[in-house]
Amino acid sequence: MAREARKFNKKPRTRPIKTPAEKARRQRVQRARLVKLGLDAEAVERMQPEDVRKLCMRPAQVEKMVSA
Repeated sequence: MAREARKFNKKPRTRPIKTPAEKARRQRVQRARLVKLGLDAEAVERMQPEDVRKLCMRPAQVEKMVSA
């Protein structure tokens, strides 16, 4: 009985909560990473956060895009 009761009573009490400040910090770091790879800083600033994340996932593709 104890096993079944625990299975339904697990609550994410220790899971960290994402704060808006941390989200903004992550976005700044990702944008800086793209600029370091060679993209134009103004173009990176105008990008949507989702596009920035997608480009950060594939740095080799970004380098190819910049060199072309």
